[in-house]
Amino acid sequence: MEYKDYYEILGVSRDATQDDIKKAYRKLARKYHPDVSEAADAEERFKEVGEAYEVLSDAEKRAAYDQLGSNWQQGQDFRPPPDWDTGFEFRGGGFAGEGFSDFFEFVFGGGSPFGPDMAGGGRGRGGGGGFRSQGEDHHAKVAIDLEDSYQGGTRTITLQVPEYDQQGRLVRRQRQIDVRIPKGITSGQRIRLSGQGAPGMGGGPAGDLYLEVEFRPHRLFQVDGHDLTLELPITPWEAALGSKVSVPTLGGSVELKIPEGARSGQRLRLKGRGLPGNPAGNQYVRLRVDVPPARTEEQRRLYEQMREGFDFDPRADLNR
Repeated sequence: MEYKDYYEILGVSRDATQDDIKKAYRKLARKYHPDVSEAADAEERFKEVGEAYEVLSDAEKRAAYDQLGSNWQQGQDFRPPPDWDTGFEFRGGGFAGEGFSDFFEFVFGGGSPFGPDMAGGGRGRGGGGGFRSQGEDHHAKVAIDLEDSYQGGTRTITLQVPEYDQQGRLVRRQRQIDVRIPKGITSGQRIRLSGQGAPGMGGGPAGDLYLEVEFRPHRLFQVDGHDLTLELPITPWEAALGSKVSVPTLGGSVELKIPEGARSGQRLRLKGRGLPGNPAGNQYVRLRVDVPPARTEEQRRLYEQMREGFDFDPRADLNR
């Protein structure tokens, strides 16, 4: 997928105002309009200019696009940076544009957190003396720690709300909210904050704010739904002879029995030691046998004794 440099396409700087963007678009739209231009690529350039304006003229789309970073070049093979779409508050409603590029569809289309499948716009209501409309729902993706899901509780989360100031420059207003994290919430689930979206019209109720949860990378655990996996290094003698070792879990350390003759890659289960739920998830322990280096002559002699004392060829099956 090719990166689109919308600023380069319109010929404006990254700190351009709304007026700068509008003027550049009008000039280029007239230049490349298929009914006027004789350029061979007029239709393609006209669509490209329209796509750039669709993004840069809208505060939310522009802020989301800027979040991708400024080190990309027009036409470069695009790989989104990790967590680029986290921490943004944006309105419900689709951003899809007919005939726009794959790049646009990735950032703003149906599979995107900014796309139409996250829509939840206002619902109008008649009655009384006039028009009443519920405010638009807002959406954001937020990153939490794995421990937040395990323990539950209230956390303060900071969201960025893109908007244009009076000078037409893009700014990001910060909004802090206290959020109750349910125990056992998993990545991809959403938390609904009633009345925390856009205000209603004509006395209508405010919309809701939906927070899609994702986990920050954890130094110990990998997550799959409610289940956790921990890679546990063990010594060759613990693997060969069996042992009891202390293993970290989100609820504290527990004793785990390593069976005699354990192998690297073998998985052991700690039932119910994953994320809370009904039922609770499990924690799986994947064993990794680490071989200590022979740093002294005495240690080398020990390895020599093992080589002589064991009739063992781990590659025997390869020669059959």
